[in-house]
Amino acid sequence: MQKFGFLFNLLLNKFVLSVILFLIWIAFFDRNDLFTQWDRKQELNKLEESTTYYENEIAETKKNLMDLSNNPELLEKFARENFYLKRQNEEVFIIIDSTENKTN
Repeated sequence: MQKFGFLFNLLLNKFVLSVILFLIWIAFFDRNDLFTQWDRKQELNKLEESTTYYENEIAETKKNLMDLSNNPELLEKFARENFYLKRQNEEVFIIIDSTENKTN
């Protein structure tokens, strides 16, 4: 029983009570409470993942640019596929697959 009395007296101490109330306030009611910090940490992780994704995309794009700059055949293929360019006296037919465009 004496342990409970000591614990009760400790909890009634104004300094201990102040610290407990302060910790509760910081943990749950403050603008930067635990839940907000958790959400921010999750958002930071998502942003870091997207940063790595975009860095990889930039590296791949730079590699493609170097390939296009150094290889005329690849440049011609790229121009034909993406911009529908053609040589003189050449006809280009664009065939659209009608099954892919159907929406139900």
